[in-house]
Amino acid sequence: MENKVQDYYTIDILQILKVLWHRAWVIVLAGFLAAAIGFMYSTFGITPTYSSSVMLYVNNSSFSLGNTNFSISSSEITAAQSLVKTYSVILNNRTTLERIIEKTEVDYTYDELSEMIVTTQENDTEIMKVTVTTTNPYEAATIANCIAEVLPMRISEIIDGASMEVVDSAVPVLEKVAPSITKYTAVGLIIGVLLTVAVLAFSSIMDDTIHDEDYIIQNYDCPMLAKIPDLTQVSSKKYGYYRRYYGPSK
Repeated sequence: MENKVQDYYTIDILQILKVLWHRAWVIVLAGFLAAAIGFMYSTFGITPTYSSSVMLYVNNSSFSLGNTNFSISSSEITAAQSLVKTYSVILNNRTTLERIIEKTEVDYTYDELSEMIVTTQENDTEIMKVTVTTTNPYEAATIANCIAEVLPMRISEIIDGASMEVVDSAVPVLEKVAPSITKYTAVGLIIGVLLTVAVLAFSSIMDDTIHDEDYIIQNYDCPMLAKIPDLTQVSSKKYGYYRRYYGPSK
């Protein structure tokens, strides 16, 4: 009956840590290079975007939808939230967006414009905030103010008695909202360090070169009979016996 021999591969954590410590300068250098790449990419490779917002008051007085009448109290937050959601759907409707595109004369399709618009409710109130994000701060403000003009008219066409009032008009905001240079730089630094550590650790695991006698003692059940000196270091006092074969020390 044949004896099956199973080989086990041992990972020496201390050896890996030793390799990482001796190659710490490589890890630091790779991290700085990756951070520099992230900085350069976020600064010159990505078109910055800007946002501008308009705030609208959702009138929640009595109104009718078709043959059904609704009477909503200003204290009913849930009703106000429902109105904001309803008005958001009307805003992102193709007909509404096409009117905004026609009025502002921007070169976008209604799908592209819809992706630029975000509607939110301000602190559980009847205030609806519409934020437009484009690559031009003045264009973003123009589109937002156009929404404040078109949306109330569009809502009055659909819901009888409903109305909206402008609380705060949009103004151009020159501070970009994206990309974040700090974020891209930090992510580049982290990725560079982690990739370098992974490569060095993998190289250490796969390295089966005999570097010293400790490797033999730890991995093989063999006694040490002799050790070949490093003759490249003959100039040191440790290997002074070999100097006469390689000439005088320098």
